[in-house]
Amino acid sequence: MLSIRLRDGEKAAIAAAAKVELWKRATSLAASRALIEHRASVEGAFALPDDLLRLSVGLEDPDESLR
Repeated sequence: MLSIRLRDGEKAAIAAAAKVELWKRATSLAASRALIEHRASVEGAFALPDDLLRLSVGLEDPDESLR
């Protein structure tokens, strides 16, 4: 699990999450797939920075994710 913050704020974080190809946009702590999520959209901005993305590294073959 890795969390990153984008310098240009919430809109940049949401745009980045939408553009990635190796991660699926989803929320899960038990998945074995690579996932990305914009936490403030799930939890509410009052609890977390609005520029925060959470990435979970998956176990799948990277080539599989591009199909």
